[in-house]
Amino acid sequence: MKVNGTPHRTIWLDPENATVKCIDQRWLPHQFRIVDLPDVETVARAIADMWVRGAPLIGATAAFGVAIGMQADASDEGLEGCYKTLYATRPTAVNLRWALDEMRGYLTPLPPSERAPAAMAKAIEINDADVEICRMMGVHGLEIIRKIANDKAKAGKSGPVNILTHCNAGWLATVDWGTATSPIYHAVEAGIPVHVFVDETRPRNQGAQLTAWEMVGHSVPHTLIVDNAGGHLMQHGAVDLVIVGTDRTTAAGDVCNKIGTYLKALAARDNNIPFYVALPSPTIDWTIDNGFDIPIEERDGREVSHVWGKLADGTVSQVQICPDDSPLGNPAFDVTPARLVTGLITERGIAPASKQGLAALFPDRASSA
Repeated sequence: MKVNGTPHRTIWLDPENATVKCIDQRWLPHQFRIVDLPDVETVARAIADMWVRGAPLIGATAAFGVAIGMQADASDEGLEGCYKTLYATRPTAVNLRWALDEMRGYLTPLPPSERAPAAMAKAIEINDADVEICRMMGVHGLEIIRKIANDKAKAGKSGPVNILTHCNAGWLATVDWGTATSPIYHAVEAGIPVHVFVDETRPRNQGAQLTAWEMVGHSVPHTLIVDNAGGHLMQHGAVDLVIVGTDRTTAAGDVCNKIGTYLKALAARDNNIPFYVALPSPTIDWTIDNGFDIPIEERDGREVSHVWGKLADGTVSQVQICPDDSPLGNPAFDVTPARLVTGLITERGIAPASKQGLAALFPDRASSA
């Protein structure tokens, strides 16, 4: 996708100096910063402190992290050390474990002398594959938007397809294209009128800071709303479709995503609005069926008590929004049961949110779990 007219991925290998670089998303939307990732420790900090975030991008970054680590120490001990350091960064997004397992499984049989170049080639392959996965989710999700647009036209209803999304499941959460936003970008390219309601997504405001920034950059009509406005808009017929992303989905179709997703699913069900989840296959955890077995990350309460923003003089700063002595809780994710999900948009097509539905699209992976 483009930033100020220039194509960008969220993370990439700079061929001029063989350095991995990424967009430091903590400063968006007010500042666009690119940083180097010179060592495993920096990569781990980038994941844990959310310079990069979003399940697919976390996995892609971890793959680069292993490749960077192999340049410093390609021994068995070095490989295992990279794995453990990176695995400890975030507990919920399954793409992290998937990417690390892919890298370790590929590199372990190789002699240490071959691991550094092989690791970087494998990491680039994982990143390129993520781009294609996200592109294909857009191709399949486009048909949902196209059908709603056609149905509205047949019913004599004017206006765009109104889509509500939660958190940032855009290209900033992946290597490119995004998950929930990929169908939206494909619809824009296809000339289908769309309008996106962007949830602010407290406490880190990824909707307000990141999704809205993406929409502005790609001239997608949108409206930024507070989290609690979604249900009201659904009740008044202002929403045609909900599309969200996911950080981990069980083999039976339960969806773990940014906190607040469950409430949007409940409101959508109550108002007969389709609720879709854009699901790249590396985000499926084939080892569990029950969403409540997914570990839910509890993050620092300072994310709740403080917010980042641009001050009147243009500086970016953090301000406190609550009393000094208020106890703070910050669960980062919640679980939406499969029964509330209309369908799962994957790179292989759209599946019912069920064990049978996922297994039908991914028999090769379901059978080996």
